[in-house]
Amino acid sequence: MDITSSNMINGMTSNALNTSAVSGEQEIYNRIKNSGDNKEQLMKAAQEFESIFITKILSSMEETVDKTGSLFEEKSGGYLDSFKPYMYQQMGHDLASNPNTSFGFAKQIYAQMEKYVK
Repeated sequence: MDITSSNMINGMTSNALNTSAVSGEQEIYNRIKNSGDNKEQLMKAAQEFESIFITKILSSMEETVDKTGSLFEEKSGGYLDSFKPYMYQQMGHDLASNPNTSFGFAKQIYAQMEKYVK
């Protein structure tokens, strides 16, 4: 059986490739696009912007910490460093989406841009 001639296998292979090829940016775009009307999309885009901004702040802050003699010193072989971007991304998302911990950028962006959205 030729793998390219089978519709069932082609469909499964195609779906697996499409799923793995979707980047984080595409996922963010899809969340915004599927969130509802234009005003809801604007609010979601503003929250995502705040999330990305907070993530960048956390990443930059981590680079300034002296890790000498600490638990996070480079003795670990660097495997901890491979998970930090995901941790900061999730923290940024959680901080931006919670009204009690939000920096307030999303509300400001929404207020500025709302008049341009129908």
